[in-house]
Amino acid sequence: MVNAFNRGYGDLVPMSQDEPSITTAEIRRRAYDLWERNHRPDGLEIEFWVMAERELRAERRAQLRQQTAATSSCPDR
Repeated sequence: MVNAFNRGYGDLVPMSQDEPSITTAEIRRRAYDLWERNHRPDGLEIEFWVMAERELRAERRAQLRQQTAATSSCPDR
C-alpha cells in the first residue's frame, strides 16, 4: 500500500546551515509512529508528516543548543 509514510520526497529535508539535516526516512518513521499512536485516522497523513518534521527539528535544535552550551561552558586549556 502506498501512502504518505512510504512515498519518497527526496533524501534530506533542508534546514538552516547550522542545523543537521533530517532524512525523509526519519520523518517517515516518526509520522508513522504518531499516526499509530493516534489510532490510525484516515486522511491525516500530511498533518502527521508535518508534526513529525516539526518534532524532529525541535529535537535537533535542542541538541544543538546543548552542544553549544557544553562547548562554551568548558574552560579553555
